[in-house]
Amino acid sequence: MKVFKKKGELTQFQILAEIARGQPHLRQRDIADKMGITVQAVSENIKNLVDEGFVETKMGRSKYKITKRGIEKVKSDAVNLRKYADNVLDVMNTYKSIWPAIAREKLKAGEKVWLEMENGILYATKEEKSAYAEVLSNASAGEDVALIRLGGTIDLKTEPVVIIKLPTIKQGGSRACDFEKIASIHKKGFDKVGTMGTVSKAVTEKAGIKTDFEFATPYATAAAAKRGLKILVFAVGNMSKSIVRKLESEGIVYVIEDVQKS
Repeated sequence: MKVFKKKGELTQFQILAEIARGQPHLRQRDIADKMGITVQAVSENIKNLVDEGFVETKMGRSKYKITKRGIEKVKSDAVNLRKYADNVLDVMNTYKSIWPAIAREKLKAGEKVWLEMENGILYATKEEKSAYAEVLSNASAGEDVALIRLGGTIDLKTEPVVIIKLPTIKQGGSRACDFEKIASIHKKGFDKVGTMGTVSKAVTEKAGIKTDFEFATPYATAAAAKRGLKILVFAVGNMSKSIVRKLESEGIVYVIEDVQKS
């Protein structure tokens, strides 16, 4: 699309538009201030516009006046500029709505596929589900595939996040924990386990529990829970409050288990 391909065409378009809007009392200084360029630059461009028949100069109050030819040029350039902007927005919107998934089968560009979440990973399949998308480019089974035009709702079986609230070091830390209760909670089975605080690290190591994340725990917990994963989090004392705030802001259900010995 041809939009202001020659040097200075955009500046001339803007000057023409300002003259059309600002006559009859528009001054070069007014145009320069509006566009953030020098008065000399405005003067040189107006001279070229006059030579090309887009602007005419007159004595008296109306110094500059856009000609009929100039009006047609502004209209034409404005239409081309709008088309170009619309094209850019279309491209950006396409990029914004591209989603990655793992292909269950061999998929072809343009094909309609169905979506499912498994262990927090999005999969594209030919088996009908409640959510769907269009394949952007060919992909083999097990390969990452780009999807566009997502619709419907992905079925997610969500369960409450379980937060194990641990005693602080002043309260005895790991030595004040009921490890039998911790073991019984952990036996329920979780997809991911997170920790928050030094005491949490000591407790999970003592209990022989493998952890998956320990940094940015409130955000990691919420992100994993929204993908349908069953999450267990160990948090020390009031640290649990930051996790609770994040979960509540995301509308995620949670339960708190206090494991401090009586």
